Formats: sequence, structure tokens, C-alpha cells
Amino acid sequence: MVVKFPIKSIGQAKNISVVVAAVMLSVLAGCARAPAPQGIYDPDEGQNRGMHAFNLVLDRAIVSPGATGYGKIVPQPVQQGISNVAGTLDLPGDIANNLLQFRFGNAAKNSLRLAVNLTLGIGGLFDPAKLMDLPENKTDFGETLHVWGAEEGAYVVLPGIGPSTTRDTVGTIADLVLNPLRFVLPTAESNYATLAKGASRLGDRNRYSDTVDSILYDSADGYAQARLLYLQNRRFELGQNTDQSTGQTAAPDDSDAYDPYEDPYGQ
Repeated sequence: MVVKFPIKSIGQAKNISVVVAAVMLSVLAGCARAPAPQGIYDPDEGQNRGMHAFNLVLDRAIVSPGATGYGKIVPQPVQQGISNVAGTLDLPGDIANNLLQFRFGNAAKNSLRLAVNLTLGIGGLFDPAKLMDLPENKTDFGETLHVWGAEEGAYVVLPGIGPSTTRDTVGTIADLVLNPLRFVLPTAESNYATLAKGASRLGDRNRYSDTVDSILYDSADGYAQARLLYLQNRRFELGQNTDQSTGQTAAPDDSDAYDPYEDPYGQ
């Protein structure tokens, strides 16, 4: 059956064409790159310092002791296996974001990595994909928003999570709510996945404890140090060159991203 939309006049047809063109331009404009951030934008520093102090209390009382206990009790091979499982469980979300970023090559590599580790890696317990030159290619919805043209926004400190930005905060919420595993795994298995990711984070905290402690507790201003390091690292992840002392960034280089205005013939 063919559905026909009645057009009463040439003028109406032109109006419809204008609307369609405007929608298409809006979609394409959403893929335009945002200006590279300059320096550090922290308008709510007082509030952020308060949240930073709260996170330090949480780290001293729960996270750091828990990470130390985890490192002592759980054998290293088991820790590595849990970390591998957590990384495999993150892959469906990475693949979804790869597609939303128009990075189809990365999506294909992550899909192949997922297939290899789920089968040859016994459900992700081992990481044979790494031996096959299929390294982990992590991404998130915050990066997706960056590719779509969303600006970095203000620096933010999240409770229990730590440094972020306005854009990455939205991305974190979206990753939690829209995680493909939430719609695939039953409740029990989904809880196991959450536990595996939590244990993996404890392992990371224990593994890098000297570095983390030096930043948070040994620096003259742990808040400023954590803020600068986060912004430097995040901008580097997004392909933006960052000055090590000021946080100034150059234009991004998203060489693997699809640009709707790019000449497909490379001319």
C-alpha cells in the first residue's frame, strides 16, 4: 500500500521542502565540532571544593581501605579476570557510542573484540582479543556529545565519582540509563555485572594507589591538581592538544570521525 500526502499547491510543496531541508541541516549541524576549550572554567569552585572534600572523606573511610583489602585478599589472576569481565561488559556501550559518533571502524573493531572475548575468552574472563591486535577502544556518551558539537561546559565534581564537566556529567547519566546490557541481561545477571565493575574499580584504586594518594593528599592543593589533570587527560582523549601548565587547548583532531561536510573523494 502506498501512502500519499495530498499537496494542495506548489507553495505548500515548497514549504514542505523548506521544512525537510531545515531538519536535515539541523541534523548535520549537530555533527559540527565545538570550539576547543580554553583554560579552566570553574564558576562553582566553592561548591566543587566542598564536594571534593566530601569525596576525600569517602575515599579515606571506604574506598581506599576497601581497595587495599581487595588487593590483599583477592589473588592477582582473579583480579585480572574480574577486570577483563568488566571491560567486556563495557563493550556494548562502547559500540553504541562508536555508531553514534559515526566511527564505524571503531565499532567494527569493538564488535569483533566482543565476539572474540565472549567465545575464546570464556565470557570475557580472558582477553585473547588483545593478543589478536584488537586492543580496548573505550569511549562514552560524553565523547559522543563532543563529536556532535556540544561544548565542554563548566568543571564539575560529582559525589562519589569525582572530576567531570557539564557535558561529561550528562554523558555519565546517559551511559548509565541507556546501557544496552540493561535491556538484555536479566536482573540477577545485571547485578553481577555491576558487582564486577565495582570490583574492577577497587582493583584500579589499589593498583594506582601511590599516584592517586600523591595527587589527592600530598599536593599543596589537591583540588587544583586533580582538576588540571582531569581536564588535560580528557581533552587529550578527545583529540585536543593541551598545554601542560595552563590547560589551553588547540583544535581537536578527530581523524576517525565522520564529517558530513568532508569531501568524500579527498579533493
